[in-house]
Amino acid sequence: MTEIIQSLVGLSGRYDAVFCDLWGCLHNGKAAFPAAVAALQGFRSAGGKVVLLTNAPRPDSSVIRQLDGLGVPRDAWDIVVTSGDAAQMGMLSGAVGRRVHHIGAPKDEPFFTDFAEDLAAYAKTQPPILRVPLKEAEGIVCTGLRDDLTETPADYRAALLLGKTLGLPMLCANPDIVVDMGDKRLYCAGALAQAYETMGGTALYFGKPHPPIYDLARRRLSEAGAPSDPQILCIGDGIHTDIQGGIGEGLDTLFITGGLEAERFGPDVENPNRRLLDDWFDVRELSPTYAMGRLR
Repeated sequence: MTEIIQSLVGLSGRYDAVFCDLWGCLHNGKAAFPAAVAALQGFRSAGGKVVLLTNAPRPDSSVIRQLDGLGVPRDAWDIVVTSGDAAQMGMLSGAVGRRVHHIGAPKDEPFFTDFAEDLAAYAKTQPPILRVPLKEAEGIVCTGLRDDLTETPADYRAALLLGKTLGLPMLCANPDIVVDMGDKRLYCAGALAQAYETMGGTALYFGKPHPPIYDLARRRLSEAGAPSDPQILCIGDGIHTDIQGGIGEGLDTLFITGGLEAERFGPDVENPNRRLLDDWFDVRELSPTYAMGRLR
C-alpha cells in the first residue's frame, strides 16, 4: 500500500538520488514552488544527488535557462535530463530518417541546433538532419503544438492524416499529454502522438515512461559521481509518466497528488484523502511507494 508522507526529509538516508519531475512538482510554468525548492536543497545538503527529469522536448541547456528565469536556484539540483535530450539521440541516429518534417513551436528550435556535449560529439559522426515539407519527409519530429496557448490536437487532424497516409513514423519528443501553466491546461506533443496512433500511425517515444530517458539519466548520474548502484526515488505528478516509468525501471516512486490530479483527492491539497487515493490507484493498477500533497 502507498505510504502517505508529509515531507521529503522523512525519507532522509534511504536514497542516493532523486529523479524529480518539473512541471507540477517544482514549478507551474510561471514560478517556482518555494517549498519544493527547499526540499531539493535539503536533499542535496544531506549528500543526495538531484536529477531533474523532465519530458520537456528541448535540450537540457534550454530547460536550465527556463529554470533560471523561473527563479529555481542552481543549488537545488545537480543534473537536468530532458526528453528532448533522449529524443535528439534518436533523431541523430536516424530513427525516423534524415529528412524530417517538424511539428512544434518556435521555442523548440534548439532541439535541432543545441546539443549536450555527449550528443554534440555523436552528431558530428552522423549525416545531417534536414527539415523538409511533410510530403518530402521520411519521418515526423513532433516537439509539441505550434501555439499551445490557442491550439488543440484537432487543429492537426489534416496534417496527421497525411503523415499516416504517407506511412511516416513520428518521433515524439515529449510523451506528456497535458501540462498546467498556472491555471491553464495546455496540450503537449504526446497528445499529437496519441492522436496519430489512433489514426493508425506509428509513434516512437523517448521520454518518461519509456526507457531511453532513464538510461540517459543513469549514465549522467554515474558521470556525476553517484554510487555504482544508487538507490533512486522517482518523484512526479504524472501517474502514467513519472510513476509508471519509475515502476517500470524497478525504482521507488513518490506521487505528488497536488499536481495534475489535484482536484481528485479531497479539498485539502496538502493532505490527500486516503480512500480516494487508493481507489484511484486501484483503477489504474499502479501503486506508488509514497504519496505527498505537494513536494516539500
